[in-house]
Amino acid sequence: MNDQSPVPLLALENLTLSYRSGSQPRRQVVHNVSFQLKAGEMLALVGESGSGKTTTAQAIIGLMAENGVRDSGRILLNGVDISDWSQRRLDTLRGARISLIPQDPGSSLNPVKTIGDQVAEILTLHQRLGRTERQQRVIALLTRVGLSHPEQRARQYPHQLSGGMKQRVLIAIAIALQPALIIADEPTSALDVTVQKRILDLIDELRRESGTAVLFVTHDLALAAQRADRLLVFRNGEIQEQGETATVMNAPQNPYTRQLFADLSALAPPQPPTRHASFSSPAIVVNGVNKTFQLGKDKQQTLQALQNIAFSVTRGTTHALVGESGSGKTTLARILLGFQRADSGLVLIDDIDATELSGEALRQLRQKIQLVYQNPFASLDPSQTLYDMIEEPLLNFAPLSKAERRLRVEDVALRVALPVELLTRKPRELSGGQRQRVAIARALVLQPDILVLDEATSALDVTVQAQILGLLQQLQHQLGLTYLFISHDLATVRRIAHTVTVLRAGQVVDQGDVDTLFRQPSSDYTRELINAIPSLAAEQKDFA
Repeated sequence: MNDQSPVPLLALENLTLSYRSGSQPRRQVVHNVSFQLKAGEMLALVGESGSGKTTTAQAIIGLMAENGVRDSGRILLNGVDISDWSQRRLDTLRGARISLIPQDPGSSLNPVKTIGDQVAEILTLHQRLGRTERQQRVIALLTRVGLSHPEQRARQYPHQLSGGMKQRVLIAIAIALQPALIIADEPTSALDVTVQKRILDLIDELRRESGTAVLFVTHDLALAAQRADRLLVFRNGEIQEQGETATVMNAPQNPYTRQLFADLSALAPPQPPTRHASFSSPAIVVNGVNKTFQLGKDKQQTLQALQNIAFSVTRGTTHALVGESGSGKTTLARILLGFQRADSGLVLIDDIDATELSGEALRQLRQKIQLVYQNPFASLDPSQTLYDMIEEPLLNFAPLSKAERRLRVEDVALRVALPVELLTRKPRELSGGQRQRVAIARALVLQPDILVLDEATSALDVTVQAQILGLLQQLQHQLGLTYLFISHDLATVRRIAHTVTVLRAGQVVDQGDVDTLFRQPSSDYTRELINAIPSLAAEQKDFA
C-alpha cells in the first residue's frame, strides 16, 4: 500500500465487548481482539453470523446497540485513542473521516425523506455548497453507485426502492466525502453480482485515488478472498487467524478456517438438485403479467416494473428468478402472494386464480404459499421472542395443542440451525444471519406447499448457507415442496434451482433449464451475470 507511516490508520488493541440483558450477567461477545489497518488497505472480517464481526465494526464508530458495553481495550484512529469519545465528538468523524455502510438497508434510511434529501444531508452537514451544486453532487453520487434513472430515484422515498437500490443509496452516502476509512458491513449482500462488482470496483477506485482504507465485514468468503489484501477470521468473538489473503487461502493454519474453505468449495461446483416426481399441473402459472408504478406525486411519471411476464413452475421443483435489484423480482413475488395486484395478466397458485382473491379466501391461500422476506429485521416484531414469532402462524392457522406447537417450533428451529436456547431472545439480540434463520423457520412452520424465498440466504455465511440449502433440498425431496427462489446469487441458483427466469428492467431476457442456461445463455446480459460470479478459482466459471 502507499502508506509508509509507522502509525496505522486504525488499530484495535485487546478490545473486549459485551451486551447487557436486563438483570442477567453481561454476555461477552468479543474477546481481546487486536488488529491494524493501513491507509489504502482492505481488511476483510469473515466468519459465521453471530461471531462478533458486526459488533466489532459498530464499536469502532461508536454505534453499538444501547445495551452494548466496551469492557476493555482501545480503538486508535491515526494513533489517537477515540475509545472514550462522546457521541457528539464522534459525530465530527462520522461521514467525514469514517463512514459506515450498514448491514440492513431497510432500517437505515428515513422513511419520510426523499432519497435525494438523504444523500444531500451528509453534504449539508460537512460542506458549504449552493443548492444547485449540491443537487448535482447528489445525482452524480447516485449515478456513480449504479442507480438507474438517478433523477427520478432522487425524488422517490425508500419504500419505493428495492433492497438492493436502498443499499446503493447508503453506499452513495458513505462515499460522498471520500472518508479516510469506510466500514463496510455486508455492503453488497443485497446486490446482484454485476452491481456488486461495480460497487467494489468503485471502492477500489477510492482506495487508489484517496488512500481510503476499508474494513470489509462479510460472510461471503469468496468475495473477501477475491478483494481483500488481508483476511481476519472470526469465531465466537475471537480471532482464529489473520494474515495476507493469499497466505490464509493457500495454507490456513486454523481448523475452523480450513472448514470455512471446505464449505465454500462444497457450494462452488454445480450440483444439480434431484427433481421431485412431476405432477399433473404446474404449482405456479404466470402469464402476461404487467405492473406499472407512479413515481412520486406526478401522475405523468411512471415506471413499468413488469412487462408481459410469463413462466410456470412444475410441482416439487425450484424455479429461480434472477436479475439486477430493481428488475421486478420482488414486485412479482408480492403479486403472487396477493400483497399487490397486477395491472393485467393471469396468476394461478395451485390452480387457484390469485388475481381474483380477497379477504378470507386470500388468507386461506397463504397456508399453501409462504414468503421468506428479503429483509429479516424489518419483518420481525422487535417486542416478540423468537419462539412467539415462529409459533404465531400456528396460532392463526393450525389447530394444535400447546405441547404440539412447542414440538413443531423447536423442530423447525433446529432444522434451520437455530439453537433452541435462542428462542427466548428478541431480534435485537441476534445477528443478521440468525434473524434470517428465524424468518425461514417461521415460513416453514405451517408446512406450506409453496415457499417463495426472496433472497432467503443472502445474509447467511457459507457454513449456514450450505446447511439451509441442504435443508431446503431435503424438505423438497421428502414433501414435494415447490420453491420460487428469488436471488441475485447465481452460484446459489445453480446449486438449488431446476429452472430459471432472468429478468432485466421488468422483462424476461432469458429462461429455461438451469444447466442449459448457464452453459449456453441466449442473452449478453445473462452472460455478463455469469461472468461476474465471485469465485476462488477463475476456472470454475464457464466463461472467461
